[in-house]
Amino acid sequence: MSDAPKTSGRLIRWARSYDVLNHVFFLGREQAFRESVVNLAGIAPGENVLDVGCGTGTLTMVAKKRVGSDGTVHGIDAAPQMIREAQRKAARDGFDVRFQTALIEDLPFPDGSFDVVLSSLMLHHLPPDLKRRGVAEIARLLKPGGRFFAVDFDPPWLGNLRVVEEAMEANGFLGIRKGKVTRWLIHYLAGTVEDVAA
Repeated sequence: MSDAPKTSGRLIRWARSYDVLNHVFFLGREQAFRESVVNLAGIAPGENVLDVGCGTGTLTMVAKKRVGSDGTVHGIDAAPQMIREAQRKAARDGFDVRFQTALIEDLPFPDGSFDVVLSSLMLHHLPPDLKRRGVAEIARLLKPGGRFFAVDFDPPWLGNLRVVEEAMEANGFLGIRKGKVTRWLIHYLAGTVEDVAA
């Protein structure tokens, strides 16, 4: 579609089918999975959160529940179809979440805007150079002491999160840690940007 920004990453455009696919993939437990991601990310009331590659906004809305009325949550996705569906769902369910079409390699926010940046099951859609550029953008957007929490498929032969971890190290993230989220090959990678006041 002409309203999609140009990127070398892979776009998913079938927004309505996406939620059905997730329902099947997570055996009807997608909501529990998204809540576990928010728990592992340590999102707290009042924080400002960005969900990069938000898809149809399910995780974004779980994050909004956690931050409450004192926090803000933004969701971005490269596919306008996903953003339209996320906006529809948020309006239907009464969530004050700001969704917009944007790219991980060119995030439209000022430096130091967020306490937490989330990325869930989207990094495997990016070639290595875009992963590196995206991590640099995320580092720019995080406040001192801010956190990046990425969740993705990471079977040993894919090396998906290895590229992301190297990019995090190159961009000054500290306390980088990894772990498994589910019994599937889904892992997390987390780190904190340096707090200059510390």
